[in-house]
Amino acid sequence: MAAPCYLGWDFSTQQLKVIAIDEQLRVIYEDNVHFDKDLPEFKTQGGVYIHSDRLTVTSPVLMWVKALDMILEKMKSSGFNFSHVRALSGAGQQHGSVYWKKGSIQILKNASSELPLHQSLKDCFSVSNSPIWMDSSTTSQCSTLEKAVGGAQHLASITGSRAYERFTGNQIAKIYSQNPEVYMQTERISLVSNFAASLFLGSYAPIDYSDGSGMNLLQIWEKVWSVSCLDACAPGLEEKLGCPVPSHSVLGSISPYYSQRYGFSPDCKIVAFTGDNPASLAGMRLQEGDIAISLGTSDTLFLWIQEPTPALEGHILCNPVDSRTYMALLCFKNGSLMRERIRDDCASGSWDEFSKALSSTAAGNNGNLGFYFDVMEITPEAVGIHRFNRDNQKVSDFPKEVEIRALIEGQFMAKRIHAEKLGYKVSK
Repeated sequence: MAAPCYLGWDFSTQQLKVIAIDEQLRVIYEDNVHFDKDLPEFKTQGGVYIHSDRLTVTSPVLMWVKALDMILEKMKSSGFNFSHVRALSGAGQQHGSVYWKKGSIQILKNASSELPLHQSLKDCFSVSNSPIWMDSSTTSQCSTLEKAVGGAQHLASITGSRAYERFTGNQIAKIYSQNPEVYMQTERISLVSNFAASLFLGSYAPIDYSDGSGMNLLQIWEKVWSVSCLDACAPGLEEKLGCPVPSHSVLGSISPYYSQRYGFSPDCKIVAFTGDNPASLAGMRLQEGDIAISLGTSDTLFLWIQEPTPALEGHILCNPVDSRTYMALLCFKNGSLMRERIRDDCASGSWDEFSKALSSTAAGNNGNLGFYFDVMEITPEAVGIHRFNRDNQKVSDFPKEVEIRALIEGQFMAKRIHAEKLGYKVSK
């Protein structure tokens, strides 16, 4: 009997990726479809449309479906044996939302295996271009939501975050206020993650707790929708969202469409998809007390928390691995761009020189400290360069070696401080 394998999918902003692993977690297949390059007919840039107001950012739903068709055909052509797949799951870019038109459930269930899925589903979406995480056009809806529940801190105490423009509840509120008839034509609203799971399941997959806690709608303690938040966004919303489930739930078996068209076993299980950030925590196998830092253009910090304290900065999400615990997420906009600027100013643009200068100074920097924000920071909300000497006096500059260490220590000190505010405890 052939060795079983498992598929993992990632519906990200710029591409769709797939990976197959065996029972020893060895990678046996991987591939991707790049939206701009491989699906030029959609005319996206970076997988998105940036609208004329520069605030509204969307992606075409059918592009994601067609990308799935394309990658499955590539796998089939390569000789990949789908009958060996025992289960599949995946992740989607957080905060994006998909709006299924009334009657779509029947089309999804009865899709003909003779056709690519995007042809069957072409008329299934009441909103053809989905708002995604890059959208920042819902400031008024955020204000309305916070006022409706008693303020930003109270909203964070309920849902894990204050109101954010990209969060799904505020995006739904915008669609309802601007296009109530479109909202009324919608029978189900999915996140990108459970939309992707729905394609494999052949019916509407539920939202999982972790991705659901990035919507400003889910009570993170009770794991149910907040009635006050739902009512502040749109009428009849609970029915359109369905009941949320734990992130590791087995949702059912794969749709007959995939057995007939690609040869999947009818017993292949679909495990709930989640958001890309919760999936990172699960994929890195973090445990209680662990902390992970991604040093990118923006720095991202995520960690496993037992007793969170939601704040106005950062996010508390339900933990995808253990539904009784939580994960915290913090984003720092002045990440590698700030490090690169100081590298250029103080180390002739060389990381080797930067590292030597850092090593030449003592930990603690003899009491010299700096906070560096070229652009308005997310956490904390601050801008400018702020240097302090060992006597806590503000100074205008540091020697180059001191500047480099002040930058690095200041960035990591800020990460620890804000993590502790959210409930992280540094083990002794």
